[in-house]
Amino acid sequence: MKIIIFVQARMNSKRLPGKVMLKINNKSILEHVINKLNKSKKCKKIVILTSKEKSDQKIINFCKRKKISFFKGDLNNVYQRFYFALKRFNCDGFVRICADSPLINHKILDKTIEIFKTQKFDVVTNCFPRTFPKGLSVEIFKSKIFIENFKNIKTKNMREHISKYFYKNYKKFKIFNLENKKKINYKSLAVDNLNDYNFIKNNFKKICI
Repeated sequence: MKIIIFVQARMNSKRLPGKVMLKINNKSILEHVINKLNKSKKCKKIVILTSKEKSDQKIINFCKRKKISFFKGDLNNVYQRFYFALKRFNCDGFVRICADSPLINHKILDKTIEIFKTQKFDVVTNCFPRTFPKGLSVEIFKSKIFIENFKNIKTKNMREHISKYFYKNYKKFKIFNLENKKKINYKSLAVDNLNDYNFIKNNFKKICI
């Protein structure tokens, strides 16, 4: 079974513009994400999914320098971006990771991939319901199911958040949710705003998993 990790990245964040290229310990947040994902023992294929907008050229330049595969699509219709990426990169399933997650855990990633590969689920996630903090989110979709439901994505919210349709219509799909057994006290480990960035930047070595 072929699995690809798609990292969703853009520069035009409303709360913290350009956040994925901000530095923590002399490396961009995006580079930290890639380095974390490269520790995976279950999947080695990583593709950065960004947009065709001029604002995202910095991400493209980063990918070229680091020799990382990338795909450019629509800025706002993220579901469509993933849809066409699946047409380009043939795979049985794909992992969605957000590029604002410099503390993403490869062990959680490998656990979800193992469940996806060995059991017959359409979606494997740790967000439905969420028991892990933001920044440790992993979602895996069966490519065939994702492509087949492209025609059903009709609202702005569902175009922007690719898992919304599946969670809203959870009775139609086989969804497995990985729950966190160990209590983690951090409310968020994602870089959503300046306060998040400063917190993670100042505590990176302490909270790095």
